Amino acid sequence: MEKELKKAAGKAAKKVWEHTPEPVKDKVKEKAKEKMVEGIRNKGEQFAEKATEAADEAGEKLHDKAKDAKEKAQDALLTAKEKLGNAKEAGKDLQERISSNQKDDKKSRKRRIKGVQDIKSAKDIKGASSIKGAEDIKSSNDIKTMGS
Repeated sequence: MEKELKKAAGKAAKKVWEHTPEPVKDKVKEKAKEKMVEGIRNKGEQFAEKATEAADEAGEKLHDKAKDAKEKAQDALLTAKEKLGNAKEAGKDLQERISSNQKDDKKSRKRRIKGVQDIKSAKDIKGASSIKGAEDIKSSNDIKTMGS
């Protein structure tokens, strides 16, 4: 039934349009154009508003995420700094204990841990000229006796 009504209304509109004078048709056409242009402008403005809102939201989200990332990086750097400080302190304590053990053990030398100063270098190795020869060995004449 609705289709029939639409058809009848469409036919009636065509008949009215055919019998309408030209100046009225022109005015109707202009009004229709203005309505279409106005509708298109409204849609364009709405689209522009939505685009600016979306850009603002995206900017805020980006700023927030960057701030969070910066805070996380700072926290990680602070914890790394604290751990390095603790490792440095532990190294100093160990070095002090080793050096104090070396000073205490100079008399007994039982549990002495060798340090850097105990490592021989190339100049500490004997050369061919410092090796004893046959003439440096003591003979029986060089040995002192108790009576002498």
